Amino acid sequence: MTQTTDAALGSLAKCSAYSAAEFPLEGRLAEAQVLLRDDLSAVERLLRESAAQGPVPSSDAARHLVSLGGKRVRPMALLLSSACFGPVPAASRHMAVCVELIHSATLLHDDVIDEGTERRGQASARVVWGNAVSVLGGDLLLTHALVTAQQHAPALMPALLQTLRQLVDGEIVQLRGRAELDVSEAVYWSILRDKTAALFRFATSAGAELAGASARHRGLLAEFGECIGMAFQLVDDLLDYAGDQTGKTMFADLRQGKLTLPLVLAVEQEPELLGWLQQIRAGDQSRVPQLRQRVVASGACARVVEKALGYTTRATEYLEQLPASPARALLRSVAEQLADRSR
Repeated sequence: MTQTTDAALGSLAKCSAYSAAEFPLEGRLAEAQVLLRDDLSAVERLLRESAAQGPVPSSDAARHLVSLGGKRVRPMALLLSSACFGPVPAASRHMAVCVELIHSATLLHDDVIDEGTERRGQASARVVWGNAVSVLGGDLLLTHALVTAQQHAPALMPALLQTLRQLVDGEIVQLRGRAELDVSEAVYWSILRDKTAALFRFATSAGAELAGASARHRGLLAEFGECIGMAFQLVDDLLDYAGDQTGKTMFADLRQGKLTLPLVLAVEQEPELLGWLQQIRAGDQSRVPQLRQRVVASGACARVVEKALGYTTRATEYLEQLPASPARALLRSVAEQLADRSR
């Protein structure tokens, strides 16, 4: 491994720390939690109540995942988007619950598809209760989300259903990668927009609409949400190359047919790496360390950092067109700190 490669990997590893003491994003989220204390408390209570509803053992699986917590970035983005225009309405609290229920449902389903054994540091629901129960637990959360939206924000149902369609489409395209390896950049961007950015976009635009924002302001926050969703996933892609300090299993995504952008860009630059990818997918793990070094040495990670920062810059430009407020400032800080994980 070259000194340059060592330095690049060391830099990525350093920026991937997740502890509250070392990870600036945690501080930004804490600030948002202070501003939204009552709203987030209500969201958390409603989330746990929803997860507990329904027959066991599927409700057990749902409650297991929800009780593990998480940063709640999507509901927080929705609430902050509402707060940009005044007090957060009750409907926004319920829709914040809705987006987190949907996100949780996708995690239960993803763990089955990907044969995941761990989620948020604990055994995944499929390990505890089996695949069938995990799938049904996800279905249960999804139905709770739809009922919540229908009861509290029926005007948002068309946009919500379109978002769900995008989530499913993205998962299907990604799943096709198991049968036939496709390293085209266009396929990667399609999956990213559908699987990750779509729900962020819905969350921020829904928050604005429920707060009575103008069509122009709703559009700005929709674009902001999509941009931070894109940046969020791009940075996660980078963490695959940050070494053992990330806590991630190296190239787990690759073995499941999931390609990260650094890998896509590296293969585009060095087509011979495609053969190594195929060997790894066939079970030859001896190529993994070499491939990792080649990806970093190719400069692909630096290019992904630039793309993530570009999306963050665009996101903040959309925000600057909104009225100044503490909520807008916090949205900007969270967006910037998401990107800072890559540096």
